[in-house]
Amino acid sequence: MTKSPLIEDHALLGNSRSTALVDRSGTITWLCLPEPDSPAVFARLLGTDDHGFWRLAPADIAHATLTRRTYQGGSPVLDQDWETPSGVVRVTDFMPVPIDGAVPGAQVVRIVTGLRGRVRMRSRFRAAFGYGLTTPLLRFLRQGAAHRTVFAHRTDELWLDGPGHSLDDRHTAYADVTVQPGDQIAFTITWRAGAEPEPVVPDGLAMVTDTLGGWSVWTSRCTYPGPYREAVLSSAAVLKSLTHAPTGGIVAAPTTSLPEELGGERNWDYRAAWPRDSAMTVAALLRSGSHRAEARAWRNWLLRSIELSGDVRAIYRLGGGTDLTERVLSHLPGFAGFLPVRVGNGAADQLQLDVYGHIAEAFLVAEDAGLEPDPNADALLVALAGEVIRLWRQPDEGIWEVRGPQRHFVHSKVMAWVFLDRAITLLARRGSSHEHVLARMRKARAEIHDDVCTNGYDPQRNTFTQSYGGEDLDAALLVIPLVGFLPADDKRVIGTVEAVQRELSTVDGLVQRYPTHAARDANVDGLEGHEGSFLLCSFWLVRALHALGRTAEARRLFGRLLKLRNDLGLLAEEYDPTHQRQRGNFPQALSHIGVIDAAADLARTAAPHLPGQRGVGHRTLTSA
Repeated sequence: MTKSPLIEDHALLGNSRSTALVDRSGTITWLCLPEPDSPAVFARLLGTDDHGFWRLAPADIAHATLTRRTYQGGSPVLDQDWETPSGVVRVTDFMPVPIDGAVPGAQVVRIVTGLRGRVRMRSRFRAAFGYGLTTPLLRFLRQGAAHRTVFAHRTDELWLDGPGHSLDDRHTAYADVTVQPGDQIAFTITWRAGAEPEPVVPDGLAMVTDTLGGWSVWTSRCTYPGPYREAVLSSAAVLKSLTHAPTGGIVAAPTTSLPEELGGERNWDYRAAWPRDSAMTVAALLRSGSHRAEARAWRNWLLRSIELSGDVRAIYRLGGGTDLTERVLSHLPGFAGFLPVRVGNGAADQLQLDVYGHIAEAFLVAEDAGLEPDPNADALLVALAGEVIRLWRQPDEGIWEVRGPQRHFVHSKVMAWVFLDRAITLLARRGSSHEHVLARMRKARAEIHDDVCTNGYDPQRNTFTQSYGGEDLDAALLVIPLVGFLPADDKRVIGTVEAVQRELSTVDGLVQRYPTHAARDANVDGLEGHEGSFLLCSFWLVRALHALGRTAEARRLFGRLLKLRNDLGLLAEEYDPTHQRQRGNFPQALSHIGVIDAAADLARTAAPHLPGQRGVGHRTLTSA
């Protein structure tokens, strides 16, 4: 009987060009090339070997044990040590980073190193283009001493370099090599598209040196000095891996359709750039260190994307496009057999008012961290101010992208207030040139605040509610003190935090986003069934408790959350406390943002804040 795969069994490879997942059997189960939102060439994660994979492990895998896997030096360069009856061997997996800071190539390198005895290793490689739909044409080349296998589909090619491979009757390439101490053998795949020149034979051993050097330079800028430094740096490396150097965009996660509920319908594609999630990523990176380059690249990406689309969209493709038509890939059986498998995302056309607040917040955090002002960004803030003033009274789908009816979500209104508050701060720094706009913005900011406090608050229960006129709670309400909408010692804030703990907590203090029920029409999101505890919300609870002065309780919860990470420090979107398993797309930017932001808050003393002041979660920790 085959053991069901676990989401947390995977490791992440990334180089700010694309990403890959490797499981504990030494198999790359997921790889999209040349970009993270391209169709997968290895899709075993959501299917079978027939849908594409690359396994590099001891040939006698039945008698081999994976004794250790770890990342080198805070980078996503993965070491996996195997012990066999005949010896010990290490496989090092990574996606190359050029030492000169150039845009990374779409490549994966795997290096086998003999450590003790003699170990026979086997590479088994099956490329399947278009999410496993298409078997490519193969040709075998010999160029000097180099053995090259080319997998081709139309104008796209995947070049496999290393020991010569043969082809079995299942259209899988394979090669066996034997290593002993001192031996190092590199395998490399390189993407070639269209009329690009034929890739040169790569030097995988030199590439690992350059890659470790590049990551060493980057991690040296992670200057976060507080407690939980290991967790912060690990999460920062995940976020950096999800950035996209060619465009400046940032993906929310490198995967699609990893289930939030086993057997449920909550399987979504997160291989796209949400302005909200990417803005939060930029802000978290800046709180972890001097990462202005990523902030500048993202700001330029956002300006280009909005110019292309003509307005702010909920989701963009990495290239700035807006075609995210959602469809089901019926040929894939799904992760562990759980359907559906989706590509694209139907939430792209939704109205999500909170996006505006996250954009302005990221602009302010970046400028406070030393990023130079940009007149184009200022012009965008002025234009978006008009949109927010026009739209804030409308219902929307909100941060959780509900697929039920639009509502007047309290969190959306609060984040509209955040947009105006942060934009006012930024534009006021530019002198009197924007005074005519600032007067309108200040008036609207006060109106939103009064409206939320009047219509979004239930005085009988002493709590804010998910939406106007509703009774349900929402964990997103925990941000009210974190963004400075109300001070943490306000009785309404205290009541809301306690209500979320009481009504939305599951096991060990973990938090659900909102109540869910079995019936579709009973759920605010318009979906059937339930989901796991949402990890970002649980980190918000850590921060809210700390802001209320309940720091010991906050630290205990934070410690429990850190223990949910896998052995490499990675987190999915959700956690299933019943089965004690990670759920949802993996690794998830929002969860790692939560790690950094909660650690940053716990590193300083909580203090209450007055309306109009920036909250405890919105100060940069660096002076860079």
